[in-house]
Amino acid sequence: MLELVTSSPYVPPSPFSGRPLPAAGSALPGLLSLATAVPEHVLAQPDVAATMHRFFSEIFSKSETMAGIFANTGIRTRHAARPLSWYLEPRGWPERTAVYMEAGGDLFVEVAGKALAAAGCAASDVDTVVFVSTSGIATPSLDAVVHGRMGFRADIERVPVFGLGCAGGVTGLAIASRLAQARPGSTVLMVTVELSSLAFRLDRPDKAHLISTALFGDGAAACVLRTGEQGLAYIEGAGEHLWPDSLGIMGWSMDPVGFGVILEPNVPSFAATHLQPAVTGILGRMGLAPADIGRFVCHPGGTKVVAAIERAFSLDQGSLDHERGVLADFGNMSAPTVLFILDRVIAQGLPDRATLVTMGPGFTASCVSLAQAA
Repeated sequence: MLELVTSSPYVPPSPFSGRPLPAAGSALPGLLSLATAVPEHVLAQPDVAATMHRFFSEIFSKSETMAGIFANTGIRTRHAARPLSWYLEPRGWPERTAVYMEAGGDLFVEVAGKALAAAGCAASDVDTVVFVSTSGIATPSLDAVVHGRMGFRADIERVPVFGLGCAGGVTGLAIASRLAQARPGSTVLMVTVELSSLAFRLDRPDKAHLISTALFGDGAAACVLRTGEQGLAYIEGAGEHLWPDSLGIMGWSMDPVGFGVILEPNVPSFAATHLQPAVTGILGRMGLAPADIGRFVCHPGGTKVVAAIERAFSLDQGSLDHERGVLADFGNMSAPTVLFILDRVIAQGLPDRATLVTMGPGFTASCVSLAQAA
């Protein structure tokens, strides 16, 4: 049986590995369904830009680069847990957490219900739920908070995961796939909910915070997995790469008001230089090479990051069309974003092999490779 991750040393792959596609009925985890959801409040980028310029006029007036950040994101609309006016009042942990619990719980129920229905499952069929989120803190976690609303069994196994940021959708899918493979026949539900808008701070007029305000939106995604059933695709492998001494590139700081954004401005150049070798190494440990992959499905970050990824993988500029489309329609939703993109790629038609690629706090690259049956 194929292992999702091996501990063998990395051997540089040949330009084309020739690894065969899995056979039908393979003992690999199958992705049975994928669903997405967003909160009801829509934020038009020009409205957000005008509001931020009014509230933080001094910083925008002093920097020509900052003055154009909202227009240069490529984003038209985003969704948020609350209307724009809610964010323009001072908020602390209690208010932010209350919205995270309420709006996040609603999104969990909606997107999980859609994924289960698409897989032909009921909530009572779920043996394990993996819940991924980095934009709020709740104990018990949201998967327990919505347990009764969902109709989960009392013996369901819960795996809440915090701290993965933008890499959470892919790493969560990898965790869920390993759990499904470990117990053939079991049904695993992976849900990721991110309400990044709750990190907006009136008291933080710094560049990192304002850049994040220009980029981030709220959303959720869910998948159902079971070993031995292809569904949309088999999950052929997964892996990660953590760069040493890179903790300061992306993350949260925490203080009495809430989360504070840590975001280095050099993420695009970092991706252009370092991402391709890391992904090649991850694929090599699966017995694959970049030439085997028909479509890289990448977390967009922002338009500059998308362009940097295209350069890194020697793709024609504009190749990552669905990445730009999701960014324009929803912004950067952190963990769920790459699954929104995968949803569009599936609708268009998955190639024989596709690999999900994200980067997140750590600083880490995370990959999951999907394959069709031969």
